[in-house]
Amino acid sequence: MGKTIAQKIIQSHLISGDMTPGSEVALKIDQTLTQDATGTMAYLEFETMGIPRVKTELSVAYVDHNTLQCGFENADDHRYLQTVAAKYGVYFSRPGNGICHQVHLERFGKPGKTLIGSDSHTPTGGGMGMLAFGAGGMDVAVAMGGGAYYITMPKMYKVNLTGKRKPYVTAKDISLELLRILSVKGGVGAMIEWGGEGIASLSVPERATITNMGTELGATTSIFPSDEVTRQFLAAQGRAEDYIPLSSDEDAAYDRVIDIDLSQLKPMIACPHSPDNVVAVETLKHVKVDQVCIGSCTNSSLLDMLKVAAMLKGKTIAPDVSLSISPGSRQVLTMLSDCGALSDILASGARVLECACGPCIGMGFSPNSSGVSLRTFNRNFLGRSGTKDGQVYLVSPETAVASALTGFITDPTTIEGNIQVQMPEKFKINDSAILAPLSADHAAKAEVLRGPNIKPFPKSEPFADSMDGEILLCVGDNITTDHIMPAGAKILPYRSNIPYLSQFCFEVCDPTFAQRAKQAQHSGIIIGGSNYGQGSSREHAALVPMYLGVRCVIAKSFARIHVANLINAGILPLTFADSADYDALQQDHVLHLENIESGMAQGKLNVTDSTTGRCFTALCNLTHRQQAILMAGGLLNYTKEGGQ
Repeated sequence: MGKTIAQKIIQSHLISGDMTPGSEVALKIDQTLTQDATGTMAYLEFETMGIPRVKTELSVAYVDHNTLQCGFENADDHRYLQTVAAKYGVYFSRPGNGICHQVHLERFGKPGKTLIGSDSHTPTGGGMGMLAFGAGGMDVAVAMGGGAYYITMPKMYKVNLTGKRKPYVTAKDISLELLRILSVKGGVGAMIEWGGEGIASLSVPERATITNMGTELGATTSIFPSDEVTRQFLAAQGRAEDYIPLSSDEDAAYDRVIDIDLSQLKPMIACPHSPDNVVAVETLKHVKVDQVCIGSCTNSSLLDMLKVAAMLKGKTIAPDVSLSISPGSRQVLTMLSDCGALSDILASGARVLECACGPCIGMGFSPNSSGVSLRTFNRNFLGRSGTKDGQVYLVSPETAVASALTGFITDPTTIEGNIQVQMPEKFKINDSAILAPLSADHAAKAEVLRGPNIKPFPKSEPFADSMDGEILLCVGDNITTDHIMPAGAKILPYRSNIPYLSQFCFEVCDPTFAQRAKQAQHSGIIIGGSNYGQGSSREHAALVPMYLGVRCVIAKSFARIHVANLINAGILPLTFADSADYDALQQDHVLHLENIESGMAQGKLNVTDSTTGRCFTALCNLTHRQQAILMAGGLLNYTKEGGQ
């Protein structure tokens, strides 16, 4: 039987394991990336390993999240990242150079290579045929040290695009349509390959928009073939030598095939507060708009920005609308300036922000109270914008501009004219803001500079064979990492200071959580619904609960990256065998877990609610390696003990 693109790359990078879906496989990692919100912790973890230099083909440290310096914290972290990168063999992309995924696509991504990044949208690289995964910082640190990256071998889904897009129907609309079909849980346990005649009309930046949004499906990753479109993009970036062709075999088998007829697709919009709450834009034409934000790693490419500029040229945004534009990279901003498109954007009344994540992670440009904000981003979780009651919708750049001009949610197909924008034959190359690491000789004497906000990595304890745990919180379905460990300008500067950060844990769900966790007489337990931990790859959503004494989370189901982060932090993830057991539990109940080690080996643990006397079974589908990591108290303890 033939193989899919992903199966071919996995096979060529397989260190150990069986490629049967559901089995654990260990992969060799060619490239890693970090960003500053998660990277500081990743490099602190790497330093604890005592390895003098990274062992990957390429590792890059980006600064794109915490670029507002309202105090010393961010500036100190950036200095730490620059010095630690120089010492350990990592390239450093300076603040303002751009968003990690956009810059990596432009300058470093290679078809057929494996990439993991401490950011959940690392699958953006799949737009050029990379096998790219979002991961927690510990997994990235291990990969930088030459260790394998472990995943559960996923199922294979295929999305076939047929037909031809109508004007103003975009890659973002394709992504939103798949979210409408599958939901935010529909891609869990699967890799999504895109194919069909319709992909020929999609540029690499458009493909990257689609693989970026695959993260919101819960998919392990998403990937496109590497074809003539890929070759042309790499050649335009001066990297023609990085091209290799990649395609699936004609007789490759897929667990599910989904067909999308592009000719029938309309501009789509995700309504508050979930990326899968998708309807056609035309159904919301009476909704007044307060704010529009264009950018993020999803829609900040030169192609996106040129379309935006063309639609804004000679026009002025509605007087009641505030419009922000965030180019994805210095390359994008420079080329916008050189061709005059930046002047068209500014003349419309838009505000141009730094080449960074910015509003997407609540770092500035929050909407007004109860404000309707249309964003070309990938997430619209409640409160993520920085305004607790902000009403955030996800749209394409074309829908965003049309709505900014009218002041109401507007289907761009109703706007007069049809924009025509072409990809450039050559991009302007200037890598002066990417700093190469020191040579091995110079690195040995180099100093890593740390500020007072950088605190030691919190320590976790090995598991005993039984435990009593107090239920500190019960939450529902689709709890995101933003619920557990919020983003935003107030909190992001403290990502390297777990003790300070801990006071904000679960603040969105219960402002008393952190204080109650500190005062608890027993270890802490969290009770969750379906898809617990969806969203960001931030391992802080596991490290901070661990610091607060949480040792176990029992949920109906987990998001892929978060369950891995829980295990790495030494927190036991269990699932309910019967949903009725979820309904019977309440906050403040004390649960007793016994025979933990043998129970993990058998795949189920006996749990007693000591408060009511009720007993139930919790399932734990863990590999031998994951069991050993948990019994050691986490991945770093396991690694120090010589585990592989």
